[in-house]
Amino acid sequence: MWSSSPQASSSRTRLKDSSSSSTTLRSETSPLLDNSTIRKGKFNMVSMMLGFKPKNTPINNDEAAAVIDPTAHVDLHTGAVVEKKSKRERLFIARLDSILLVYLMISQIIKYLDQQNISAAYVSGMKEELKLFGNEYNYFTVWFNVGYAIFLIPSQIIITRVRPSLWLPCLETCWGILTISMYKVTSAKQVYILRAFIGCFEATCYPGAIMLLMSWYTPTELAFRIGFYHSCQTVGNMLAGALQAAIYKNLNGRHGISGWRWMMIIDGILTLFVACAGFVLIPDFPTKPNPLSFWLRPKHVAVAVERTKKFKRADNKKFTLSSVKKAITGPLFYCFVILYVASVLAQASYQYFNLYLKSLKNADGSATWSVAQINAIPIGGGAITIVTIWTVGYLSDRFQNRWIPVVVQACIGIIPGIIMSIWNVSSGISRAGVYFSYFVCFLTLATAPCIWAWLSDLNPFDAEQRAFTLGFAIAFYYACGAWSSPLIWPAKTAPVYKYGWPVQIALWCLVIFMVFLLRFVEIKHIRPKNRRILEEKEEAAQVAHREAELQAADDIDKKDTQVHTITPVRSGESV
Repeated sequence: MWSSSPQASSSRTRLKDSSSSSTTLRSETSPLLDNSTIRKGKFNMVSMMLGFKPKNTPINNDEAAAVIDPTAHVDLHTGAVVEKKSKRERLFIARLDSILLVYLMISQIIKYLDQQNISAAYVSGMKEELKLFGNEYNYFTVWFNVGYAIFLIPSQIIITRVRPSLWLPCLETCWGILTISMYKVTSAKQVYILRAFIGCFEATCYPGAIMLLMSWYTPTELAFRIGFYHSCQTVGNMLAGALQAAIYKNLNGRHGISGWRWMMIIDGILTLFVACAGFVLIPDFPTKPNPLSFWLRPKHVAVAVERTKKFKRADNKKFTLSSVKKAITGPLFYCFVILYVASVLAQASYQYFNLYLKSLKNADGSATWSVAQINAIPIGGGAITIVTIWTVGYLSDRFQNRWIPVVVQACIGIIPGIIMSIWNVSSGISRAGVYFSYFVCFLTLATAPCIWAWLSDLNPFDAEQRAFTLGFAIAFYYACGAWSSPLIWPAKTAPVYKYGWPVQIALWCLVIFMVFLLRFVEIKHIRPKNRRILEEKEEAAQVAHREAELQAADDIDKKDTQVHTITPVRSGESV
């Protein structure tokens, strides 16, 4: 089912010195990179999209020439030969994982804790204390999404002009202060204002972190790391429920402050600690490292630059109007924006699990679940999500496949949509069936790592396009979420949502369609375009190299006899 990366067939064959990039590019065992095969019609587009190779297909001579060892393969878009990592590179990756990745994960946990604590607070006394009614709970999310959507694109532009190690911690400090101030609110309107500004300051945290991961990790490592980072959203959501349950039990009423208000104070203090650490732990980019990052030494920067050049990763530059124009005129921009927005909107149902639990009553009219249980039960679904995200990320990198995991999750997401579309309070579907549906929804939250790794794979030569597409997709999702939540998932109709579940089915169907469309665009247009770009870059580099050699030879001829005696040595080094 998974499309494996091209594998080498013999450990005795050695890679020849590549005189042109075209040889390297055609060296993978997949037929998808062989233009002549495609033009001759030896297999149709469906086979290409699925990654199948027809029987009796002739073996390309270049394929055998590019083999290094039994585990080597060629990157589909850049032609980089992916070999077994050296000890030096493995130690560098371990350093990245233990410092950069861990910091980003902690930051994401705190961010999502600040973002989702409103849900835990709502079921832990906020509703009654602020006298909330109707869809005011939905409007908390609406105002957050409005601020997020408005500020995300400008913030993405700023982060290309201001070092991430300055910009991201400053934003985190601002939303930490606002989170603490949430404990003083006395009305829904005050919550709206604070949530809007918190959304503004949180906007760049997620896409900024993805930009950093794309800059420091290679395609064979990226989805797994993005998966770890992305899973921290679920960890933050789980922690919000667990923390609120503990705070409600131990601090509720302490010093006259409600339990949900204590949660805002504690969340904000944790955020400020993480923000201060970011000034020295965020490394910026390989070509422009953070001088305050004491853990990143010159030898580590050298390894990072080597890896960047190997996979032809473009350097990060400042946003310009031409960068935006170039992005929006290409098919990748629209495909990824629609795919990401549809997939995330289709996943929204899991957020309303606690409202369903809060609505359940016993025969005598008492609540079926206590406040602590309402916050704790969804934690099991979060555990399912974390395992799913890590597994999908690992398999995506292992087999260098991004599209099949997304399709599988979409098919899974349709199942609870069908069950809950026919469920209502008086239907024959038992509570167990509803619990099953909500927990299955947690299996569909692992699409983002594959989507962002796919974006990085298809656009290795333009960091600005990656950043703009990433930022716009997330901003567009929050813009859609600002109005869709009250309409599709109105809190006043909980636990029955007349339109939510059918819309979920439609969105997952749209995701499946967009995946196959993007796969078609990738094979038909993007890969040939990437090959042409790489060939042009390699040809220009070869011309420059030959000119440098000729100039060096002329300089040697003009030197004295003593210099001529070392000419053979220099010639050998040049070769």
